[in-house]
Amino acid sequence: MSETRTEAGAQRRTKLRERLLDVARHSIAARGLSGLKARDLASEAGCALGAIYTAFDDLDELILRVNLSTLQRLGDALDTAVTAAPPAQALQALARAYLNFARRDEPSWRALFEHRLSGGAPVPEWYADARNQLFSRLEGPLGSLMPDRDAAARARLARTLFSAVHGVVALGLEQKIAATPPETLDAELDTLVRLIAAGLEKETRAAAH
Repeated sequence: MSETRTEAGAQRRTKLRERLLDVARHSIAARGLSGLKARDLASEAGCALGAIYTAFDDLDELILRVNLSTLQRLGDALDTAVTAAPPAQALQALARAYLNFARRDEPSWRALFEHRLSGGAPVPEWYADARNQLFSRLEGPLGSLMPDRDAAARARLARTLFSAVHGVVALGLEQKIAATPPETLDAELDTLVRLIAAGLEKETRAAAH
C-alpha cells in the first residue's frame, strides 16, 4: 500500500511539474521573463503557491527547465540549417538560423540571457552541457577552416564567434544604436561571418607556407 501511495505521489508531482513548465513556457513566450510571477504561475496552473516549491527546488530551477527547452528548440533550428556546404557557408547558415530563431521566439530567446541564478550561483551541469552543445555546432565548420588548431582552440573560437553573432543579433533586434531594417541586419550578419571565415582561411594558408 505504501508503495502505491509513493507511486501515486510521484505521478502527481510529475504531472504538476509538466503543468507548471507548460504554463511558464507560455508565459515567458507571451510576456518575457520579467512577466513570470510565481503567484500568477500558480494561479494559471491551478495549484497552491507552495506547490511550485514541491515540484521544483525553487523558481530558478523552473526557469532553467524552461530555458532548457528553448535551448533544445534552438539547437534543432541550427541542426536543420546545417547542410553539406563549404565551411564558410555553413557558418553563415548557422548565423542566419540563429537570427531567425531570435526573431521568431524573441521573448523566450531573450530569457536565455536575462536569467541570473540567485546569489550569483553557477548554473547546474545539466544546463551548462546543453548550452555548450550550441557552441559545439560551430566547431565542425571552424575545424575545416583551421585544421591545424587543436580542439581547445576551436572551442574557444566557437564561443567567440557565437558571442559576436549574438551581439549583432541582439543589438540589431533592440535597435538601440540605430534603426536596423530586417534586410540590413541579415546583410550585416552575413558580412560579419563571411569576413571572419575569410580571415581564418587566410591565416591557415599563411601558416602553411
